[in-house]
Amino acid sequence: MTIRTILVDDEKLAIQGLQLRLQAFPDVEVIDTCSNGREAIRKIKTEKPDLVFLDIQMPGFDGFSVVKGVMEIDPPLFVFVTAYSEHALKAFEANAVDYLLKPVEEDRLADALDRARTRMAEKRGLEEVEKLKNVLAEVAPDAMPELEDDGEMAAGRFEKLINIKDRGQIFRVDVDSIERIEAAGDYMCIYTGDNSLILRETMKDLERRLDPRVFQRVHRSKIVNLDQVRQVRPHTNGECFLVLESGAEVKVSRSYRDVVARFVH
Repeated sequence: MTIRTILVDDEKLAIQGLQLRLQAFPDVEVIDTCSNGREAIRKIKTEKPDLVFLDIQMPGFDGFSVVKGVMEIDPPLFVFVTAYSEHALKAFEANAVDYLLKPVEEDRLADALDRARTRMAEKRGLEEVEKLKNVLAEVAPDAMPELEDDGEMAAGRFEKLINIKDRGQIFRVDVDSIERIEAAGDYMCIYTGDNSLILRETMKDLERRLDPRVFQRVHRSKIVNLDQVRQVRPHTNGECFLVLESGAEVKVSRSYRDVVARFVH
């Protein structure tokens, strides 16, 4: 799998240095370089790279403006490269693969590329499953339910860590430690065993990032980690409570009871 890459930096020496370091990675193909944000937007739209190494502080359009400028297309993955650490929070808000400080260290560059490879594999797996679904929907519609079950297994790799900006900090949360998630307007309250964090994201978008075999919606506004369930306690009118490892109890509405029953034994 070749990673088609564009480098964006207004400093020529910075581009040359990054090109030199990337030569150590045979699967990385630098297809173009750009010296400003406006040029970067144009080339990203026309050349459709897999990955962009993007400087933040540039004259005219800065790195964040470049990201916004390509959102109407299927955007590439971004790794921000900058001399200033204070932009890290905003970079992760932009869902960057990584954030590298100049001068770029080889081991950090290798880590960033590993993350990019993982994201690309996930994306391509989902695309292949979707193509197969479309074909089967036309020629063998009866096979669709079985494909739905196997498709998620094949696409298979959901996020293991979630970056959450809360109280001016970024917390890297292991998804296995998440006990439950509750919607609160435009925000999600993420509960782990000993902490709670606020994530600005819709429940629908968050569900896409989590393994549905583990994280199951049990209420219109609640998701539970089924691996954290230690007891199911019946309640009135066909409802029940899930008792979690922390001792917290989550009420399961009747409309979701049958769904949860498939997972909790």
